[in-house]
Amino acid sequence: MIKNHTIVSKVFHWGFSILYVYGMLKQLDDISQLEDANLLLFEVIFAIIFLIIVILRYLYMRHQPTFVHSVKSLPKGHIFLVKTIHLSMYWCFIILPLSGLLIALLFSLGMKDGWMQNFAIGLHEFSASLSYILIGVHITGAFYSRIKGEGVWSSMVPVWNKERPTSNKLIPRLISLENEFFNRSEKFFSKFNK
Repeated sequence: MIKNHTIVSKVFHWGFSILYVYGMLKQLDDISQLEDANLLLFEVIFAIIFLIIVILRYLYMRHQPTFVHSVKSLPKGHIFLVKTIHLSMYWCFIILPLSGLLIALLFSLGMKDGWMQNFAIGLHEFSASLSYILIGVHITGAFYSRIKGEGVWSSMVPVWNKERPTSNKLIPRLISLENEFFNRSEKFFSKFNK
């Protein structure tokens, strides 16, 4: 039996996803666009709202166990990897608006270029690029979980959720390799916990 995430979890997940996509689509082409005071104000307000939602989402979701909705038990290494990716996404989602606010602050103080503004822009661009990669890994992992029939996809995604293991013979081999990798990793790292 596949358990679903709570309504609050789904609203945070999908609502934030829409907000994130909107933020990426409306991003500025050039810092000089901040000369428009109304646009500068809008960017600041958007960044603050984005940051508040990320923090609220994190505070709520950190109390939701990882893979509680999985119909299969997973290796500890797998759970650690997933938690690391999720935490890394949260860091990116926090650095994005904070660096955007820093860019706006420096710009409003007349620092339209220079090392501080370049640092803020570089940090903003780095966190945006890293967030694309992490989201790609997250989506790929969700599809892979769906193919394996673990129940994780169906617990969060409202479509295409008649989840069951695939009949493709390649997938059990991949699962076996994956489990072997995580089992060996756990044995290796357990040596350091003694």
